[in-house]
Amino acid sequence: MAIKIPALGSIYIESCRRHGVAPRTGFLSALFKADVKKSRHELCVLEILLDHVKDVDFHPLLEVTTRIGDSEIEAVDVLNESSCALNGEYALVLIRSIDQKLRIVDLQDLSFGKDFLWDVSQRGLQCQVLNLRSSHFRKLNLVGEFLRLHTLNLDYSTMLSSFREDCFSSMPNLMCLSMCETRISNLWTTIAALSKLPSLVELRFQNWICCNDVGSSGSSVGDDQTGPSQPSNASHLEMPPISLNLLIDLDVMTEQAIRNLLPFSMNQNFQNTNEDSSDDSEVDFSIHLENGQLDSSHSAPPGWNREINLPSEATSAALSNQNGEESSEGAISGHVADVSFKYISEHASPICFEQHYREFMIASIPQLRVLDNLPIRNIDREMANLTFFKHFERLPYRRSDKESVVSILQKREIRAIPSSFRTQKQMPMDPVGKSQHSYARSLCAAKMGSSAWPYMHSLSISGNDLGDENGSFRPRQFEYHPTNSSLMVFGTLDGEVVVVNHEKQKIVSYIPSFGTMNSVLGLCWLKHFPSRLIAGSDNGSLKLYDIQHFPSTSNGLRTASSVTFDEFDQLTSVHVNSTDELFLASGYSKNVALYDINSGRRLQVFTDMHQEHINVVKFSNRSPSIFATSSFDQDIKMWDLRQKPIRPCYTATSSKGNVMVCFSPDDHYLLASAVDNEVKQLLAADGSLHLDFQIPATGSSQNYTRSYYLNGKDYIISGSCDEHVVRVCCAQTGRRLRDISLEGKASGSSMFVQSLRGDPFRPFNMSILAAYTRPSSKSEIVKVNLLASSECNKEASSGGSSFPFNSMGG
Repeated sequence: MAIKIPALGSIYIESCRRHGVAPRTGFLSALFKADVKKSRHELCVLEILLDHVKDVDFHPLLEVTTRIGDSEIEAVDVLNESSCALNGEYALVLIRSIDQKLRIVDLQDLSFGKDFLWDVSQRGLQCQVLNLRSSHFRKLNLVGEFLRLHTLNLDYSTMLSSFREDCFSSMPNLMCLSMCETRISNLWTTIAALSKLPSLVELRFQNWICCNDVGSSGSSVGDDQTGPSQPSNASHLEMPPISLNLLIDLDVMTEQAIRNLLPFSMNQNFQNTNEDSSDDSEVDFSIHLENGQLDSSHSAPPGWNREINLPSEATSAALSNQNGEESSEGAISGHVADVSFKYISEHASPICFEQHYREFMIASIPQLRVLDNLPIRNIDREMANLTFFKHFERLPYRRSDKESVVSILQKREIRAIPSSFRTQKQMPMDPVGKSQHSYARSLCAAKMGSSAWPYMHSLSISGNDLGDENGSFRPRQFEYHPTNSSLMVFGTLDGEVVVVNHEKQKIVSYIPSFGTMNSVLGLCWLKHFPSRLIAGSDNGSLKLYDIQHFPSTSNGLRTASSVTFDEFDQLTSVHVNSTDELFLASGYSKNVALYDINSGRRLQVFTDMHQEHINVVKFSNRSPSIFATSSFDQDIKMWDLRQKPIRPCYTATSSKGNVMVCFSPDDHYLLASAVDNEVKQLLAADGSLHLDFQIPATGSSQNYTRSYYLNGKDYIISGSCDEHVVRVCCAQTGRRLRDISLEGKASGSSMFVQSLRGDPFRPFNMSILAAYTRPSSKSEIVKVNLLASSECNKEASSGGSSFPFNSMGG
């Protein structure tokens, strides 16, 4: 027979007497309210409020919670509205002792600490609704069993920036997820994590709130519904399952019906037993968005929001001006029966400002019905799929379906079998045109499709290898070796040049600064003399090093013999021609210097080649006399030494200052990178525009962008010094394949891209010179393997796949 609720009260009082603790009136009151609900034939819910509960109260409460399963109580909600003195371990024991009758867990994890969060993440909970607003998660890793969970709220978790690969793997019934005002920004890893939620139908990264009349407040949603403009201290997260029949045919729904669906289900049926306003929250959740980026170092008024006025005909996917009138502020307005509908966005996470964010989400989560409070209509899904296909690649090399590596290898082996030995079933296995490089591309697609989290690790090279226990390098520039797949050279801010085996992470040759070099900004290997390289520093020093001709040092490492050239003041760039006979130098001037490598002489200085300083100069890869210059005067110019470069072969102009330019491996194209993500591919023959990659600008005039080719000329990688992301785009279509997000090792630290290079030997491998925003932090070279998962450390550390790019084709 079920234990009566008054009997639970008696058990509690008796336990308090035995433990010498005064009974908590709040708990006795909660039992009384549950008994009243039982007498009224309502759902008998016991609300356990952990506020002001102390460790001494633990044992009496535990005696009750362990018996709830055999009692009349039908459901239990565990709530925490303010700071709690209860030990986090005790709180978890209480929550877990309720077991199958646990319904809602609404906690402020700030009270319980890191161990509490870790335990919840790893072991899971039996609740149906979990509210961990303002949590201190940095990388979300909810891998425990949450088999009954249908609603998860992580709003205002301002440290949350990414997901671990196995996150959400044990939440088969999760239907509603909210992550407003977090730092989530990567579309690809977010979708990969959400793809593990087969029941997800409602998702929120921001609040799009609809209200009548232009003068309505941002927190108004219709006449009788409210949407919080700040975090609420509401004690309930009661959320019935979504009525899917209301969402099946949204194309024919009226505006009023859509408005009734707009509030996110988590905001419905909120009950605050203390009747506190959300404005009374003691936690500051205000954010400052500058140029579409979340910036926690500034704060905006609590009422900050974005506003868009939409007519009823507007699709929620496009959020665009249809039959409406655009105001000077960019708001879009429309009228239906003399009523203006305004959509206000509040508490947006950075992912919401990614280009085509909404279309990407809708196209990638087929079962999703509501995104950011806006229902997804049939026409929205159709438009989203078209937009996705136009701007993104699901898999590299336009592969449409994921295929296993084993399947691809089997097809390749069957094709290699002589036709006389093939069975009838084997004959049609491989379609016509399956060349060897096609198999290599398919392998790339299969490996990349298996995980959205690339394997990334720092190049661990320090002064300890030189016998300096306190020594550490500060890299400023680096280059892969053109013919030896294991070698890389980097120059430091202290004037050192270090040649390393980046596969084994060992120093091969070390060249100290000798007090003559400052920051090394220019490095270039010779192609036909693989032991030689040119190094230039910002103080104008220029040297040719040969790492094979060296005297022995006391620690057994190689130093290098050198040749010194005439200085080039304020140098920023050096580059050697295809025959290793000449090299060019440019810097903070309008001039370019030409040097003869064999004689060691400076042959000529070409003056006034641009109106402003020439940041980068590059020889073509195949013609020893053709070179290109990029300048902050917004011009890219092509020159020919055979014509005595008095005037350029042609000039191509950008809208902003050019940071750099480089040739494609076959010299068919020029890749030009201007300030703030203006990246374009030009035809090398005449400088005409071939492709604009349309990477979104941040609005910063100091956002210096650098781009290089990857996988031969198949893809490009692009990164900027004000951003923590590297973008991978198809060089033929401009479509985005992947974004790679850099994350600082310490809490609160972020990184930006200082330079980057594609690995010339391994497809979809690259290295990124990244620097922390903190002045005391040092820069580091981060190796990235897009074909290996972050879990496949062994495969990735050995370099991953290594089929050469010349087999990849154009």
